[in-house]
Amino acid sequence: MSNIAPSLSPLDISRAPEGGEIGPVQSGWRLALREFSRNKLAVVGLGILIFFVIFCFVGPIFYHGNTINTNLTASDVPPSAGYPLGTTSEGFDELGLLMRGGQVSLEVGFLAAAVGIVIGMIWGAISGLAGGIVDSAMMRVVDVFLSVPFLFVILIVAVRYGASVLSLSLIIGAYTWLVPARLVRGEVLTLKTRDFVAAARSAGSGRWRLIRRHLIPNALGVIIVNVTFNIADAILAVAFLGFLGFGLQYPTQDWGDMLSTGVAQMQNGYWWLVFPVGACLVIVIMACNMVGDALRDSLDVRLRRR
Repeated sequence: MSNIAPSLSPLDISRAPEGGEIGPVQSGWRLALREFSRNKLAVVGLGILIFFVIFCFVGPIFYHGNTINTNLTASDVPPSAGYPLGTTSEGFDELGLLMRGGQVSLEVGFLAAAVGIVIGMIWGAISGLAGGIVDSAMMRVVDVFLSVPFLFVILIVAVRYGASVLSLSLIIGAYTWLVPARLVRGEVLTLKTRDFVAAARSAGSGRWRLIRRHLIPNALGVIIVNVTFNIADAILAVAFLGFLGFGLQYPTQDWGDMLSTGVAQMQNGYWWLVFPVGACLVIVIMACNMVGDALRDSLDVRLRRR
């Protein structure tokens, strides 16, 4: 057997680290994770989201504020040692309400995003793979829904059928699938011309197998990025409904309901009923957008830093 080592091209040598050894080839997901971790705003945004999930779902285990029983003797108390964020006119602890309202807002946001992504992913994949008349007809359906104002539809449905965490999640998710459907369709139109899809077809793969095993997994980059924006849109939509008075019914409250109640008391100088919940709403939505922007930059090789 020959002891001569295989020769390296000048390009391989230029890419080799010091010592002449060529490092292992990293996968696309590992490179994306590395780029994401290098983005300081992305790390901050992810940390904010994790903090609010812990704050809203774990916080009530350790902090037992009054959020159910009316206590007029402790109404409109400003922030103090006993009430870190003050109380409402009914004597409810504002910090406890902030945790409970955050639970509802985050639950609706995550569930609505999941519903919208699943519907949009399937619709867009079928449309892009089918092509022709089927693709045109399915995209015209998307155009029709996009032409109808989102807030107008959700107000009508919420008033007609009532608002709960599940119903709002389904309503918002059933309307926010439109943009993911367009994005996935565009990815599928590009992917279905690739050699690996042609090879899978030659091996006898049907349409559903192509969608499930080849097209959707390779479009995950676009899907993951869109999830974060859908979460922010769903949280904002719930806040809109609550602020307008068409949201969840007492005793279930979200941040929009709390903000609506606080604004009515602002003229009395009760600032603690507005600023904390307003800050939470803005910070969470900004964190979702920061994470989404970073995911887009890290998953798209054209935007990835060299």
